[in-house]
Amino acid sequence: MEFLRPTTLAEALALKAERPDAVPIAGGTDVMVELNFDHRRPGALLDLTTVGELAEWSTSDGTVRLGAGVPYTRVIAELGESVPALAMASRTVGSPQIRNRGTVGGNLGAASPAGDTHPVLLALDARIEVASVRGTRILRAEEFYVGVKRHALDPDELITAVHLPAHAGPQQFAKVGTRNAMVIAVCSFALALRDGQVGAAIGSAAPTPRHAREAEEFLAAELPWGSAEALPDSLKRRFGELVGAAARPIDDVRGSAAYRKHALGVLARRTLTWAWDDHRTGERACA
Repeated sequence: MEFLRPTTLAEALALKAERPDAVPIAGGTDVMVELNFDHRRPGALLDLTTVGELAEWSTSDGTVRLGAGVPYTRVIAELGESVPALAMASRTVGSPQIRNRGTVGGNLGAASPAGDTHPVLLALDARIEVASVRGTRILRAEEFYVGVKRHALDPDELITAVHLPAHAGPQQFAKVGTRNAMVIAVCSFALALRDGQVGAAIGSAAPTPRHAREAEEFLAAELPWGSAEALPDSLKRRFGELVGAAARPIDDVRGSAAYRKHALGVLARRTLTWAWDDHRTGERACA
């Protein structure tokens, strides 16, 4: 196995064009597990840890451009105000050691249905920036996931950044696991309320992360956007039912399909309560 270590993005893209079989590695929190268990044996590893361009983030015209190599710990420390749901999801990832190494770009590259950041990217209608020697293109998050652990990248492309709206209104993320920490999600849910629009997305409850479209449309139409009143329980229950109905879960060692649907309904009601309280009072409630 060859080990390729570029120091610039241009060099990384050139190497990926020459060796499309090379597996990118940054934090290694997924790739090294696969190698250790002999689930993958690529011809080459493309180490991106010394590519400085991937480890930067910036804000321009109300949009955060988050480099694919920015670790979760920096997302938590530096982006909690501008993209709170992403910081919430990042706090739930693994252990402190994993959060020091793992990245949103790596989460996207693995494309696992259980990836913690995926529902947030969908709920915020994120754009995924990918590049090759042929140029750069932008994919909507919902276009990126094409199957179980499958994404829309071409063989010579690398994920370079994620574009997210900054300060886009109340946001929440919550997940259910078999314990409180260092756990793969049984199911997860992200919610964003902004400018009369609703983003709602589920994880670990379908072949890919997915929007809860009917739930989004229902809530956007039914929320009393100009009111400071608490929401009726009937509205929250219906929203939870529609979120659960959007799931296409399976039974596995972490939980049954029926439990996942039920749990998603609970998460939807809770996060809606927290996000609406934020909307009407301006005081953020944390999951």
